[in-house]
Amino acid sequence: MADKGKKGKGGVPPPAGKAQDTKKEDDPQVKTLQPKDEVGTRKGCRRYQWELKDSNKEFWIMGHAGVKILSVGCLIAALVMFTGTAVHPLLTLIITMELSVFVFFIIVNSFAIQRYMPFILWPISDLLNDLFATIFLVGAVIFAVQNRQTMPMNYFIAVVLIGVAAFFPLIDICLQRKHFRGKKVKRNVLVPPPRKEEPDAKPKEEAKPAERKLSSASSELCKEEIGVTWDLVEALVVVEKLKEMKTI
Repeated sequence: MADKGKKGKGGVPPPAGKAQDTKKEDDPQVKTLQPKDEVGTRKGCRRYQWELKDSNKEFWIMGHAGVKILSVGCLIAALVMFTGTAVHPLLTLIITMELSVFVFFIIVNSFAIQRYMPFILWPISDLLNDLFATIFLVGAVIFAVQNRQTMPMNYFIAVVLIGVAAFFPLIDICLQRKHFRGKKVKRNVLVPPPRKEEPDAKPKEEAKPAERKLSSASSELCKEEIGVTWDLVEALVVVEKLKEMKTI
């Protein structure tokens, strides 16, 4: 009897599956499984860690980082070689400008800053940077050769280094083609989407025939009233004429 009383107080035990589910819900250390190739639902530091790893893999393994670092090294060496000779300020301006742009792209890709600014088309901007870098550096080589009649050894080495630095962005342009493979240009991107039909639009359209009927009926009533008043005016005029005839 005592055992029966204990069983009655304890009640029916919950099933094993529900008990495990409640433990999982209560345990804050259980983390949801996230895909390795996508961001998924990661937020905060977890998202930045994933973006940092993925950005550095793409930037270093595909060769963009190596090409840019070689260009930066050649331009720094050219500036060092120019220190012992008289150089036109335009050459130093072009070299420092391209150095700053290359360093900017290295920092952006190394710290995954581009992943948090999706409104900028980074592959296209990098492609345009490589194209303009090649044009500016080739123009700097031509200007450096035409500006001097005699070239010292340091000056000649610096010009060669600028030419080599202009060659590396061309390699980076070839590497940038991988971003655009298998991607099609979307048509009608700038066309605005069609407006959603408002729920009050149809009743208004349905109400138009009724309004037309009312307007037509009111116009007919106005015509009838005008006709009646005109008849009254004519009758009054006739009565006045009769009175005048009697008086005469």
